[in-house]
Amino acid sequence: MILEICVDSLDSVAACTEGGADRIELCASLTEGGLTPSAGFLVQARAMFPGDIAMMIRPRGGDFVYRPEEIAAMCADIELARDLGADAVVFGCLLPDGSIDFPAVETLLEVCGETPAVFHRAFDVCKDLPEALEILADLGFERILTSGGAPSVPEGLGTISALLTQAAGRIGILPGGGIKAAQIAEIVAETGVDQVHLSARSLLESPMQFRKPEIPMGAATVAGEYERRIADAVLVAKAKQTLRGNP
Repeated sequence: MILEICVDSLDSVAACTEGGADRIELCASLTEGGLTPSAGFLVQARAMFPGDIAMMIRPRGGDFVYRPEEIAAMCADIELARDLGADAVVFGCLLPDGSIDFPAVETLLEVCGETPAVFHRAFDVCKDLPEALEILADLGFERILTSGGAPSVPEGLGTISALLTQAAGRIGILPGGGIKAAQIAEIVAETGVDQVHLSARSLLESPMQFRKPEIPMGAATVAGEYERRIADAVLVAKAKQTLRGNP
């Protein structure tokens, strides 16, 4: 059995080292489902963690339909991950109709070279999971991270079991999403998987004694997967005009 823990801080990396995790998925911002972590984070994680590191390659939150410039950024991040010691990279690209984005995925796989690729939970919002599995297996992905197309793994056990049967050893099935440690034995028994993915988190209080809780540094809520807040060219131009004294 392989235990994979998703982490977005060096505190979590240290805990995984101490607790004996086999593999970590290195991310930023788990509140958004995991984004690409910094190069410095990977360097320090590699120095601390003796097991395998799979690095998330996801340039932003929201959906998985990417602009060509975002694919180029993902290619650069894959090269960086490979050079800095990641054992695998994790990504997923879809078309607006819910199918796999072949050109984008093939471009990213080419950059991976011999570095294993993992398709993340973009898989769970594909329109046809069995068809997507066949495509990903044929493309050469090492494994798929999935909740079985359900909100959480415990709700998707039947589908996960069916996907594992369909995969027939051609591609790994890694259950992840809403798993608690106490549920692992049941998940393994009901599906037959040989690896699980969870965050295994508890609350850590800040050491700050002087505090200003009324001043937030980010949004109070996280937007859903099908909407994003982005810079507006009209508002940017208006701000620029205002600075020039032409409101």
